[in-house]
Amino acid sequence: MDNKPPPKRANKWLQFINIPIQMGVIIFLFSYLGDWLDENYPHPRVYYSKIVVMVGVVLALYNVIRQVNEINKTQ
Repeated sequence: MDNKPPPKRANKWLQFINIPIQMGVIIFLFSYLGDWLDENYPHPRVYYSKIVVMVGVVLALYNVIRQVNEINKTQ
């Protein structure tokens, strides 16, 4: 009959190790974009860097929550 072994799943710890790396990359790229905007479009009252970094942090946290929920669904 069908005596196939279940498909191998990646270890959960490997998925959890990738999450901080992804967060760091997202925040770094948004920080770099904010610095670029500050240099190329200076404005005395608008700080693009701070605004764009906060958007990057929110996106990184959303990504973490989405991935953790996905991992919990597969249990």
